[in-house]
Amino acid sequence: MAANIGEVAPDFTLPAANNESTNLAQYRGKKHVVLSFHIFNFTSG
Repeated sequence: MAANIGEVAPDFTLPAANNESTNLAQYRGKKHVVLSFHIFNFTSG
């Protein structure tokens, strides 16, 4: 999936602390959100 500058990112849910979850929709319109993907940073690949 490709993202373009200025496009609205699709909502997604991720695990958070204390066995809870968080999703992107919680922050939409409230804060700036930076999505950063670091493929292979913590793997041997």
